[in-house]
Amino acid sequence: MYDWQVKLFSKEKLYLAGPECFYTNGYTLWDAMRRKAEYNGFGVTMPSDNQLDMSSPDLRDHAKAIFQNCANCMNESTAILVDLENFRGAEPDGGSIYELGMAYARGIRCYAYTRDKRALTWKVQGAHLNNDVVCGPDNKPLPYAELPFAPAIVGACKVIEGDFDDCLNLFMTELNEECKNETLGIKVQPKPILPAVPHEKPLVYLAGFERYDEDAAEKYNEMKAVCAKYGFDAVAPIDMVRNDIVVDSDNPYEVAAQLFNRYQQHVRDCDIVLANLNDFRGYEPSNDVSFECGMGYQLGKKLFGYMDDVTRMRERIPNYGETREFRDECGRNAENFDYPINLMFSGSMPIFENSSFEAVVKQMAEALK
Repeated sequence: MYDWQVKLFSKEKLYLAGPECFYTNGYTLWDAMRRKAEYNGFGVTMPSDNQLDMSSPDLRDHAKAIFQNCANCMNESTAILVDLENFRGAEPDGGSIYELGMAYARGIRCYAYTRDKRALTWKVQGAHLNNDVVCGPDNKPLPYAELPFAPAIVGACKVIEGDFDDCLNLFMTELNEECKNETLGIKVQPKPILPAVPHEKPLVYLAGFERYDEDAAEKYNEMKAVCAKYGFDAVAPIDMVRNDIVVDSDNPYEVAAQLFNRYQQHVRDCDIVLANLNDFRGYEPSNDVSFECGMGYQLGKKLFGYMDDVTRMRERIPNYGETREFRDECGRNAENFDYPINLMFSGSMPIFENSSFEAVVKQMAEALK
């Protein structure tokens, strides 16, 4: 490394996100990534940074402390590099995508890497053709089948096929290119952010995977009626926004950009994100929903989640038990914070049991009094 490179890269502080903390020897792997970045001159923030007070007998307090540490580290970062490794299903760890949403909301550089950038048609077990439509194992049309990841991920960041080193190398290359462009007076202007429009009633964004269903409009109309009963206005991911982009294309990346533009604007416009955190593919929530929760948190929105099964994770996720460190079939640890879902969600919002959608909205209304 040359001095000028170290000087350039030292201006950046990287947030390294991914599911490594759940792996056997995962912290050793994370440390190797950190050392590689620091060798090149970067500052690094890690979700595992800082000594935390874990003296409370309440495991939920531990989750909140870890979450707050993650949030503090995020606020110091200038870029995020996310490992998109599949996690207990065909899609990435929801907690990492929550962090990506936080980073995007802050306006910092967003990069991600994957060993497999093929379309989800290749990666979802049980994907098949049914009357010329690609369907999932539930025989419903497979959402974003031609994309490698959910529209929120594709729209928010640059996705590199490769490993951490490949992602870091591209990041360094682009920093060098930016220096050249600045010298030549070339600057890429970011897309303008539309401010939220004031509204009389609290506006709820219905963040859920109902958006992918063929009867999504009918489902969301019913949910909106329930929200109205309790004094809320509500919008859904399928609703148009002021700066909506109309895309008539067979290119899935162009369609993803249009959808992502809509999703992120809804999060900016709303007061409350009400998230369906039920398992989507495997044992993780929808990645679009995970992203929207993280973005909402960073923008100061009120967050509420709901799940059909609120059993704590170590009972909900199949694992080998105490003798094998509560690890699943791939050696990944099942969290133990007395919550049903990853601490990024449980540490940032109340999570209600979904006996009915009306019961959820009623609890949300009471919590907001």
